[in-house]
Amino acid sequence: MAKKLLELTLGEQLPVGDWISISQADIDLFAKATNDHQWIHVDPQRCEKESPFGTTIAHGYLSVTLMPNSLYQSIKPDPTNQSLLNYGVDKIRFIEPVRVNDRIRFLSTLIKTEQKASGVLFYFETTTEIEGRDKPAMKGVFLTLLAGA
Repeated sequence: MAKKLLELTLGEQLPVGDWISISQADIDLFAKATNDHQWIHVDPQRCEKESPFGTTIAHGYLSVTLMPNSLYQSIKPDPTNQSLLNYGVDKIRFIEPVRVNDRIRFLSTLIKTEQKASGVLFYFETTTEIEGRDKPAMKGVFLTLLAGA
């Protein structure tokens, strides 16, 4: 059951979001947006022959950019504090590549809060799970500011 951010307790895991399919079109759009057209991401034919994965893989930062939307889906809106701001990431590790057509989802646990002049800062330890694999794609500590709280 989704909660408002201010109702969360330390150590509490957010509800797990839906699986997100990563298509070649998603990877290509990310490559275009970031100007990162490395062949391991955008050339399926070359990847079949030369990549150790046998297929294209998503950019690591594609997973990072999908995380905030997962967070927003896992919490209840708070009519008194509407502004959620992405405050950054303290640590990111890319552990396992996300291959084209993989499905990922995010597991986030509140590990710390900090009162700032501009609001409450929430620290979420987040893992990007890949459906059907033991190793996660990514682990990191994501920061979200609830402005005005």
